Order: sequence, then structure tokens, then C-alpha cells
Amino acid sequence: MDDRFDQQDINTNKYIALVGYILFFIPLLVAKDSRYATYHANQGLILLICTVGVNFILTLIPFFGWMLVPLHGMCMLILFIIGVMNAVSGKAVPLPVIGNFTIIQHR
Repeated sequence: MDDRFDQQDINTNKYIALVGYILFFIPLLVAKDSRYATYHANQGLILLICTVGVNFILTLIPFFGWMLVPLHGMCMLILFIIGVMNAVSGKAVPLPVIGNFTIIQHR
């Protein structure tokens, strides 16, 4: 387990952290003091930004980009599943490729 997170915090907020992958701002409102929920809200926000941004860019590229949109969607779905599984199992593991970025800092 990561030393940054208290086991009590993880046990109390792991389902709120899961919601962070669906609506990233909910854990920031419901569990303001939870480092664990904030961590997964950050991961969810990064996943959302990458999904929307790359899909937008790919749709601007005729033919080849349009063919890559479904592949990108599948990759983002896999990252979503990994993130949800990490949140529920009490792990604070960064998502592959995109998980090392931090947008939301815990206060």
C-alpha cells in the first residue's frame, strides 16, 4: 500500500473514489478531506480530458483518424476499468500512460 494514504481513509472512501471515474467532481464535494478520493478524482479527470481531447483530434483527421476513434475508445474503456478496479480494491496505482499527471492537488 502507498504510504500517502491512510487505511481508514481508503476503507471509508473507496466507493466515493470509484464515482470519481464517472463524475470526477463528486468526490471533491462529498469527501473533501480524503486524499484517496481526491487521488482517484484526479485520475478520472485526466482520463476524461484524454478521452475527449484525443477523440476530438482524431475526428479532425479524415479516414485514418476516423478509423482510430473506436480503438482509442476501447483503450479508454480499459483504462476506466483499471481505474475502477484500483479504486474499489484500495489501490492508488497510476493509470498506464496517463496516470502520472496531476491536475487536482489535495489541500
